[in-house]
Amino acid sequence: MKKNVMATCLLLASFLGVNGQNKVKGTVIGNDSKKPLQGVLVKIKNTFKSETTDLNGHFLIKDFQNGKFILEIKFSGYEIQNIPIELSGKTLDLGIIPLFKNLSEDQDLSLITITDDELNNDVSSADNISGLLQSSMDIFLRTAAFEFSSSFFRVKGLDSGNGKVLINGIEMNKIYDGRAQWGNWGGLNDVLRNQEFRSGLTPSDVTFGGLLGSKNMNTRATEQRPGTRVSYSSSNRSYQHRVMATHSTGTIKNGWAFTFSGSRRAGNEGFNDATSYNAYSFFTSIEKKLTDKSSINFTGIFTPNKRGKSSPNTQEVYDLKGIKYNDYWGSLNGKQTNSRIKEVNEPILMLNHYWDVSESTSINTNVAYQFGKIGNSRIDYNSGANPSATYYQYLPSYFLRNGDFEGAYDAQNNFQNDGQIDWNAIFDANTTNANADIENAYVLYEDRNDDKLLSVNSILSKEINSHILINGKIGFKRLQSHNFAEVIDLLGGSGYLDIDPFGATEDEKQNNLLDPNRLVGKGDAFKYNFNLNSTILSSFVQAQFNYNKVDFYTAVNFSNTTHQREGLYKNGGFSETSLGKSKEQKFTNYGIKSGITYKFTGRHLVDVNAAYLTNAPTIRNTFSNSRENNNVVLDLQSEKTLSADISYVFRNPIITSKVTAYYTSIKDATEISFYFADGVGGDNTAFVQEILSGINKKHLGLELGIEAQLTSTFKLKGAASIGQFTYENNPHLELTTEADTESLAAGFIDGYKDFGEANLKNYKLAAGPQNAYSLGFEYRDPDYWWLGATVNFFSNTFIDVSPLNRSKNFYLDDDGLPFLDYDTTIAKELLTQEKFDDYSVVNIVGGKSLKIKDYYISVFATVNNLLNKTYKSGGFEQGRNANYRQLKEDKVLDKPVFGSKYWYGRGTTYFLNVSISF
Repeated sequence: MKKNVMATCLLLASFLGVNGQNKVKGTVIGNDSKKPLQGVLVKIKNTFKSETTDLNGHFLIKDFQNGKFILEIKFSGYEIQNIPIELSGKTLDLGIIPLFKNLSEDQDLSLITITDDELNNDVSSADNISGLLQSSMDIFLRTAAFEFSSSFFRVKGLDSGNGKVLINGIEMNKIYDGRAQWGNWGGLNDVLRNQEFRSGLTPSDVTFGGLLGSKNMNTRATEQRPGTRVSYSSSNRSYQHRVMATHSTGTIKNGWAFTFSGSRRAGNEGFNDATSYNAYSFFTSIEKKLTDKSSINFTGIFTPNKRGKSSPNTQEVYDLKGIKYNDYWGSLNGKQTNSRIKEVNEPILMLNHYWDVSESTSINTNVAYQFGKIGNSRIDYNSGANPSATYYQYLPSYFLRNGDFEGAYDAQNNFQNDGQIDWNAIFDANTTNANADIENAYVLYEDRNDDKLLSVNSILSKEINSHILINGKIGFKRLQSHNFAEVIDLLGGSGYLDIDPFGATEDEKQNNLLDPNRLVGKGDAFKYNFNLNSTILSSFVQAQFNYNKVDFYTAVNFSNTTHQREGLYKNGGFSETSLGKSKEQKFTNYGIKSGITYKFTGRHLVDVNAAYLTNAPTIRNTFSNSRENNNVVLDLQSEKTLSADISYVFRNPIITSKVTAYYTSIKDATEISFYFADGVGGDNTAFVQEILSGINKKHLGLELGIEAQLTSTFKLKGAASIGQFTYENNPHLELTTEADTESLAAGFIDGYKDFGEANLKNYKLAAGPQNAYSLGFEYRDPDYWWLGATVNFFSNTFIDVSPLNRSKNFYLDDDGLPFLDYDTTIAKELLTQEKFDDYSVVNIVGGKSLKIKDYYISVFATVNNLLNKTYKSGGFEQGRNANYRQLKEDKVLDKPVFGSKYWYGRGTTYFLNVSISF
């Protein structure tokens, strides 16, 4: 027995000697400074083994099996090093490992000009996800971020809310609409470079993720690159000038580390007329090492910013004024003054505790509090004429429709010679009213969202062995959102009457029956006033398995969401349903996803992912008209999503490529729109809330990315996206409006009317170009300068169609009978979805880096749309002509009065950045 025990012990000792005593160590330095680099990630690829370098640049990885591996060394601002190693039960000392500066690191700076744009117009859902993708090393996704996104391209045709954005493990997507508000951290590029991106359904250690993946930005002070960096940028896209400075101490005495960053972005005008920009950004991160295994980090972010919006316009307007034209401004005291300003002022305070319980277990606990306001200004006019220069009665098309050629000629001259808001006339009208003791005709106000959001979560990472990693997370979110309109300028008047002039009776005109006919002044709330409250409890568990030939994972998540509205005004149009708390809307949701990667060889891989998940409706799509009442969308359901993709990856010393086929089905989606409609229930008009529910969508396509490193300095690269994004069914359409005599005449009962199916099946989704292609090159000279260029081609861009025009309302008259003159051939032509022209764009980019003593200088520049191509990037059909007769009458004209509204892509734009690091 003693011999057996001894033999077992010797065998175990031998096993430990072979599999448990392997160690890899080394010291990482900067090749330029020759100084040690702290916080460098050192990882054994295809395993869960990783470490970060200490204050002296040292790392030590131990306790894993024998074999051949690739050691990946990764640090923000430096090129990734991949070192082949072979382990055989001994300590492998790699000595000094130099990292080289990444010459293209400043390319990320150009993205802020895209992600900071106010692309979500009041009447548009056009957006992009370039900010989400910028940290990806995937060839196709980087092309989508840098080359495609300025054309409103959407990866897989999906909304950006399908990608999760996190800071230190805390999700930053807004509860209101599911999208990230990039302005909350704009201008802080230097301190947000430490990013972990997971594409598509692939697993993340900190979140279940979304269909478009996840991005976690790490702001820990100990992992920021020590030193000082100062930069200046010039652009004609969003802002004109930016100055940014960042200083990081690294870890100093007593285990403290500090990082500070600030920037200023400003401009009187971007590419579009009068799109002013005024933004500050402040950042601090302070970390204290509590013990050898734990530390605590505080992050503070404050980025107050204001920027002027630009308007979508009809083709008639663009033909008269050009693609830079913006309807929202006018000259006041010799200065361009935009009436539509978006102001974001939402500080973020964050506390993160990091605890390495053991070598295989870590717990990260996070608390964040975000508060402040988002305001969107505009002009209100209870008793004045519409101040917009593009109001349909001021344009030539209106006079041509009535056969008034002289009026059309005068209107065209007036619009071309001026065509902007007449601020002086507005002030004159208000002053005249004030002198006559009459309330204002006009007022400048802003729609306000004052949010208070508390987020708490804890993330567990447990390495079972060298092949299995378990991740888990529990989280809590509580949102309190105060929504109201606030007067910001009386525009020369003395007071503004808080009523709805379209109400049919005196009571129905009152925005608040508790305080009728109230005169409001600067700083007063009016029009609407309510709270939105949401509580979300969530959790996810994930297991990742990693072996020589195969990797696979499985993850599940669960959430419980509660939405509730509390009305603070008793609205005259909805006196029974506007005041007080609504019934709580509760949703229980779940998701499951799994994937596998099979490695035929090191050069040939196949990756398969699949997921089924349900998502609670956002607050925006829960209440049908939250500004005025507590009404909830009828038969409201969670969205159901089924998604799958398969990728083939090929790589050798010259070529790296990946091709992906994907399919996504989204069911039971809800969309709510607001507009003024003509021809509802015959010839009636109404301001309506359009509720489209039970929407099914289908997204399928192919993505390809390829790079060929032909020489040590010259690279060819290409990417392609071929997609088809369509409505998969005929969703249900309802309209709501105020319960008055006009709505009764249009067939509304208590302000509600069911229009049955909207015939949208097989119509294309307005998701930007459904096909996009890119081909380019990159040259990197050994003398630290580089140049690249791409040609990008876009096709299959479609307009956003009007569901009301595809419902029974289109062919029924006042009596609910089909129009006698209805012609199916003409109707089909009228309802054909507009497809925009194909177009191509040439972009160039380049940079130069040099070192002078201890100063590292970098110059980076990019020019987009070099050939100044003009193209439509998006648009939507107006809902004004809601039936066959009206639409036919309008479309017969060369210049429709209520033609579709469009966005045009920018012409030639540039971005230049100069930075100094020391």
